Amino acid sequence: MKKRTEELLEILKKSPNIQDYYDNESDNIITMTLPEYLKELCKVKGISKAECIRKSQLPRTYGYQIFSGLKTPTRNKVLCLCFGFCLTVEESQSLLKAAGYPILYARNKRDAVILFALLRSLSVMEVNDMLYELKYVLLTSEH
Repeated sequence: MKKRTEELLEILKKSPNIQDYYDNESDNIITMTLPEYLKELCKVKGISKAECIRKSQLPRTYGYQIFSGLKTPTRNKVLCLCFGFCLTVEESQSLLKAAGYPILYARNKRDAVILFALLRSLSVMEVNDMLYELKYVLLTSEH
């Protein structure tokens, strides 16, 4: 991804048709499915699916279903995967986008807690402790 979203929007506004936009901006358009993206993250981060799932605190079967595309994770489950992969804030934002979810927003109090935890490379358990203390929904509270 070389161009900023704002730049792409301006190019899209000026494009004569959608195919022209696709052809000219193919390097800047997400084309991977979430399972493909997760597989690529495993390769780039040098981590196995099993290790990521364990560190993300997701139920083992459910985690493998996400990796295989059988289950579509909620935003919170994607955030758990961010911690499982030990992603940076930027990498986490990219994973959220690839999964079709809003990025973390520093003006949102709960998102700020999660950003704080990512910046300090905390674990899912540690971020859940912080969320619990502040009376926010935990990352692992959904089933």
